[in-house]
Amino acid sequence: MKFCEIPYERVSAEELMAKVEEITRDFERAESAEVQLSLLDKLQKTQKHYDSMSSVAYIRHTINTEDEFYDAEKSYYDKMGPLLAEKYQKMSYAMLNSKFRPELEKELGKITFINTEMDIKSFSPEIIPLMQEESELESEYQKLYAGAKVDFMGEQLTIAQLGSYKQSPDREIRRAATFAESGFFDENREKFDDIFDKLVKNRTKQAKMLGMENYVELAYLRRGRNCYGPSDVEVFRNQIIRDVVPLAAKVTENIKGRIGVRDYKYYDKGFSFADGNATPKGTPEELVECAVKMYTEMSPETAEFIKLMKENELFDLVAKKGKAPGGYCTSIPEYKYPFIFSNFNGTSGDVDVLTHEAGHAFASYIADRTIKWDMLAMPSMEGAETHSMSMEFLTSPWHRLFFKEDTKKYQISHTEDALLFLPYGTMVDHFQEIVYKNPEMTPEERNMAWAGLERIYRPYIDLEGIPFYGRGAGWQRQLHIYIYPFYYIDYCMAQTMSLEIFSLHLADSKKAFATYLDFVKLAGSDTFVGLVKAVGLRSPLEEGTLGFITDKISKWLEEQY
Repeated sequence: MKFCEIPYERVSAEELMAKVEEITRDFERAESAEVQLSLLDKLQKTQKHYDSMSSVAYIRHTINTEDEFYDAEKSYYDKMGPLLAEKYQKMSYAMLNSKFRPELEKELGKITFINTEMDIKSFSPEIIPLMQEESELESEYQKLYAGAKVDFMGEQLTIAQLGSYKQSPDREIRRAATFAESGFFDENREKFDDIFDKLVKNRTKQAKMLGMENYVELAYLRRGRNCYGPSDVEVFRNQIIRDVVPLAAKVTENIKGRIGVRDYKYYDKGFSFADGNATPKGTPEELVECAVKMYTEMSPETAEFIKLMKENELFDLVAKKGKAPGGYCTSIPEYKYPFIFSNFNGTSGDVDVLTHEAGHAFASYIADRTIKWDMLAMPSMEGAETHSMSMEFLTSPWHRLFFKEDTKKYQISHTEDALLFLPYGTMVDHFQEIVYKNPEMTPEERNMAWAGLERIYRPYIDLEGIPFYGRGAGWQRQLHIYIYPFYYIDYCMAQTMSLEIFSLHLADSKKAFATYLDFVKLAGSDTFVGLVKAVGLRSPLEEGTLGFITDKISKWLEEQY
């Protein structure tokens, strides 16, 4: 069934809550592990329908944020989510206190119980109103951002549609596009500041009500960080500053030389070659056909996956008016469907979507068909992002399908971008730690903190004289800071993993894909570090890992220059 044909109906959260209560009571009275497992299976099937309809509503809302019906449906699920969490918490307590817990652990894995204990710590019924308010504020940010209409070169464009102009070979166009984008954020400065200020205070209050010192602790629980804490992330950050920032500066010097710019400014950041960046050759429809060919040839597993995606039109890829910014992959579990959402704008990022988000979609496809229990289907987010970021590199033998004569340019810039991303992504995480440890900071103080981190993590970029970015407010265009707090370090660790897998691919492509597939098939059966070790890779949290990996990647880049 094609996505557009999936029938939608609002699922009553009240009825689901009553069902969860009923199953929880039966679970507590059960006299065997077998009966308890059958009840968990019953609950899982009930939840799938609710999750599927919620997912369909979310997808259709983001495709057109101006659609009032799906806007209301998304709001409904946002409000119901915390109420459902209260009912599920009672089931979580019942699982943890089951007299058959040893038998349950054999079937569900110890990781399920570790994660369940973290879930319990991160929720209490008394914070439900705050969680509902948080969802409303997040939606307010997304609508404000998605509603951007920027007058540029005789057209009215969204922020996503400005992307291709920001990569123009004409430096003045790059500058003008960046200033046009900056103008939107400056014009809405008070709104962006107000939404974030309310979010910080809301999340801080949630943490305090749960007995925590600040939101950092709560965020780590909600991100499912079951094998490391802030001190481990600090070790990672120090490696980034020591081993990656100097390499990123060297990469930037190479780019400056290639494009012939001595006074390298922020608006030059997206431009890599004097004769223009590598761009995909073809229409969106033709790029999808290239993706079909690529995944069909890659492996039997990816061939089956892409056939499902194509036949059921599980993509919405082109930027258009009213569409939410960014890109994502989600799933419709009742149908065992992944879904990929993006905003194609004619840049190499369009192909990145067909590899990155397809990595998520492929992992979802495999888990839906091999993992019995939903609680084991998804690793924590560093693992999930390893699925996607590694796929970007493992597809390199097929990049020629998309880029033709620009293939080498793309592969150089894609690898450079991966290295350049690590300082930025780590800076995003560091900024959030500062903000949530100091929730009373003013908007100006937050901007000063961001500007200070720019000097540590990206000293090779000049922001002076550029509206919005020059005043240290560039973080406000990063959707994750508003909607997915503390997510970005997951990307950084996954990017490190992807570079490790790429270095393995350069030595032995078959072994690299086999290692990747083994990692994907493990799904969420262990902690992130446990999954990494299980397939024989190095953890990004280990001292020395970044230096080891970047040395290999740096040598490969030098061979390409």
